[in-house]
Amino acid sequence: MDDEDGPAGRLARGLPLREALDTTAPAAWLALDTEVRRLAFRSASPVPARRRIGDVADGPLSVSDESLIALALCHPDGRVRQAALARAAGAPALWPLLVIRCSDWVGPVRERAREVLADAGGSRLAPLAGLVLLLARRERGGFARDVLERVLREGPPADVVALLTSRDRAVRRFAYRVAVDRHLLTPVELARTAANATDDVRLQVLLAEAALARSGECRLREEDVLAHLLAARSPQVRSVGVTGLRRTGRHGEAVPFLCDRSALVRACARYVMRQAGTDPLPLYRSLCAAPAKHPAAAAGLGECGTRADAGILWALTGHPLAAVRAQAVSGLRALDAVRSDRVEPLLDDPAPAVVRAAAHALRPHAAGLDLDRLRARLAPDRLRATRAAARRLLAQQDLAGARGLPGW
Repeated sequence: MDDEDGPAGRLARGLPLREALDTTAPAAWLALDTEVRRLAFRSASPVPARRRIGDVADGPLSVSDESLIALALCHPDGRVRQAALARAAGAPALWPLLVIRCSDWVGPVRERAREVLADAGGSRLAPLAGLVLLLARRERGGFARDVLERVLREGPPADVVALLTSRDRAVRRFAYRVAVDRHLLTPVELARTAANATDDVRLQVLLAEAALARSGECRLREEDVLAHLLAARSPQVRSVGVTGLRRTGRHGEAVPFLCDRSALVRACARYVMRQAGTDPLPLYRSLCAAPAKHPAAAAGLGECGTRADAGILWALTGHPLAAVRAQAVSGLRALDAVRSDRVEPLLDDPAPAVVRAAAHALRPHAAGLDLDRLRARLAPDRLRATRAAARRLLAQQDLAGARGLPGW
């Protein structure tokens, strides 16, 4: 797209900011800053010089004057940018460019912009959090972030709460960290949000740990917090809840989580049981006697068992239930008891979960697998999971051969 047809060109023709670019998108402001400089270097540039800025009347800016000042704030000449800063301070629509100038490469421009920003209130700066955090990745970009954090920590709680539902993941994380530190949410609210924040693992862990840390303020609240954490779909959140059972003395409630579908949660459950003086290994062995009720018990047995338990797991690789077969293979891998000649036939299992588990277990043994048999599994009449597993193992053979290793 030609620059004259872009946001900078539209501003130069006098269009209002909201029509020239998407003012809600932080990246659009950064793109405008770059585009104006390109446009300014043309011989017939419509970008304003410093004297034109001086002609702008005092008081509220008109639509055309606002566009003029926006262009000037992005001008390649630092003197033009500095002259425009005085008019930008009183124009809220231009504050995104004021924030950008806080990381300006010219010292006087940068310092003037920072002086204006330092006097900002949270209600004015908070809506620009996405742009501020994006700029913080740049050299000299930390100042605006520090100001934002200060006004959010010291300003009205409403400024922080308004950012908790932002579509920008970085903004949500930033706001929740401040909200946690300021105790703006109750432990139950933190736990509920942790359980529902399914798209952000880092935020899940932050909120779950904060909820657990504050849950002791009230016995009833502690039970509610753990209920939310233990019922969460996220294994990271459930693991925090399971670990919290130890602090509350409810070690026995960790037993069902010994067979959780997540290895992380199972490990936390074993830790809680051991802290209560209970060895989880005998429990796993007894649970594997009825594997259909607890398929993941096979994986748990491999994670904490001995080589003597390999026989139990090999027997479960032939179980009628696919979930049990898959978990048994995972248990053998954890136990370091995989035998490629016995696991390879499972690449032809009708259950994709079993095929994936077998392929994962065979990766360290890929170099020793029969090349013709793997290639035969690429045939169109084979199951999709089998073909995918064969391709991965063949690629692993090539990688091992390239590195001169017996296996990888």
